[in-house]
Amino acid sequence: METLPTISYVAIAEQFADERDELMPIIESVLASGNYVGGPAIGRLEEEVARFVGVKHCIALNSGTDALIFGLKCLGVGPGDEVITPPNSFIASTGAIVHVGAKPAFVDVGGDQNMDAERIEAALTSRTKAIMPVHLTGRICDMDPILALADKHGLAVIEDAAQAMGASYKGRKAGSLGNLGCFSAHPLKIFNSCGDCGLVTTDDDEIAQRLRRLRNHGLVDRDTVVEFGFVSRMDVLQAEILRYRLPRLGQIIKTRKKNVALYRQLLDGEIAFIPPDKDYEDNTFTMFVAQVDRRDELQRRLKDNGVGSAVHYPTPLHLQPAAKGFGYKLGDFPMVERQSRRILSLPHHQFLTEGQIRRVCGLIKAFYR
Repeated sequence: METLPTISYVAIAEQFADERDELMPIIESVLASGNYVGGPAIGRLEEEVARFVGVKHCIALNSGTDALIFGLKCLGVGPGDEVITPPNSFIASTGAIVHVGAKPAFVDVGGDQNMDAERIEAALTSRTKAIMPVHLTGRICDMDPILALADKHGLAVIEDAAQAMGASYKGRKAGSLGNLGCFSAHPLKIFNSCGDCGLVTTDDDEIAQRLRRLRNHGLVDRDTVVEFGFVSRMDVLQAEILRYRLPRLGQIIKTRKKNVALYRQLLDGEIAFIPPDKDYEDNTFTMFVAQVDRRDELQRRLKDNGVGSAVHYPTPLHLQPAAKGFGYKLGDFPMVERQSRRILSLPHHQFLTEGQIRRVCGLIKAFYR
């Protein structure tokens, strides 16, 4: 019996093979320079990302988690405060809130998996300090009502745009809508480095200045510390890799959109629910998530036939063991909980062929038949 080749969920090795001839001289140049921390390359990346996002400042850090933690600090969020956010993100979103001493105030989501803006006002209390919308899978939240609500109540808005580099909402890029935006450039992101990296974007001069201090021990020069900071500098090697990949991002997004369009064509609503794109949003599809019945069985069937997939994320944050102290329970956020049992991230990366996508869809259709 013929064994068909596997279809990987991620394509990190394929990406390197595609880029190798151009990327290796860049890597060798950095290693030969002996300048691995700080310097002009970091500034150049920051300028290029700020221009791409459409803001005044970009600050390069060593992870998207630090971007969130430092961003919250710079917005004045601390002990006793509450931050509105959804419970269906990666743990880093809520973890950042906890690490600054604040408490997450969860809000349920809509059918598109993003926070339901209409539910936010009911979650506000006298302790609410900020709103953290999460642009899940590369789709920006409906930001106009969120921004209007924040303005009405004097709240800060910090965009968790970890998965949304390049996405846009009514013509504005992720990371340019709130007081600041936080990105991850982890290897699994659509705009990816070869390690942990993060970015913060903002138009606020004072926040940008403080972020640059915080990432470097709180130093304003070699010998003067104005506040105790951290070590969260992006390595020069990662910065140069990201500089190389930024101009290629548009084509990657275009290819992924084409792949998702084929999935939509082949998997009708009776088989899977694929949240439709609204006319004012531009989804970059860091992940492509379908909502299906008998998800776990389907995932096993795909695996048995050599098809990789993932679940983002199987246990909502309010039901994680670490979140017991917040007082939430099963049933508090029914949409998130229902989706957590149905969501399945399918392979859609830029190195897939049409035949491979048709094979995945054929397996899914055969499973439900």
